[in-house]
Amino acid sequence: MIRSRPIVRYTAGQRVNHWLVALLFLAAGLSGLALFHPWLFGLSGLFGGGTWTRILHPWFGVAMFVFFLFLVIRFARHNGMERRDWQWLRQMNDVVANREERLPEVGRYNAGQKLLFWVLIVLMLVLLLSGLVIWRAWFSHLFDLTSLRLASVIHAAAGWLLVMSIIVHVYAGIWVKGSMDAMLFGTVSRAWARKHHYLWYRHLTGEETPTTRTVHRPPRS
Repeated sequence: MIRSRPIVRYTAGQRVNHWLVALLFLAAGLSGLALFHPWLFGLSGLFGGGTWTRILHPWFGVAMFVFFLFLVIRFARHNGMERRDWQWLRQMNDVVANREERLPEVGRYNAGQKLLFWVLIVLMLVLLLSGLVIWRAWFSHLFDLTSLRLASVIHAAAGWLLVMSIIVHVYAGIWVKGSMDAMLFGTVSRAWARKHHYLWYRHLTGEETPTTRTVHRPPRS
């Protein structure tokens, strides 16, 4: 029966792209930590020692950026902020309390996912540009010592923020039951789509379903 069939949320190619970015993030993160502090240098053993870690780390970062760029091109049009997204953010208490019936209806992505998307783009760009400045094999000789030190600090700070952002991303995927299925298997149930992304569901299926939403709008100050 058509109405019982799951809905395709991500194609096989999109899922492969996502997991390649995830693997490269782990490789870049672990190799970066190995170079960040002597206490963490033992992680360099995962990459064949200190020399290979220093060689591979920037290539992991560049590859991660390139594959992430494919995701940006594919999904940027779904991540533009709209009026209902700002209302969603203003009702963060309802979001945290799982009172979804009080929230504005959501398209393919909610406001939190959209903001994370743009934060990741900014952090990836900062990491790429600062990483190029301190890439000793190719570019660092073009910059003075002050620029190299500043770029190193910026690179480390952006890396830390990226790790924190990915932790939020993973936690949200686990917190909302059924979300992980989308990236593991490519599909979600119709009930999941109706509940969490009703506007996207309606766009795909053309199905109008009764809604019990009572959107709460706090009084203006």
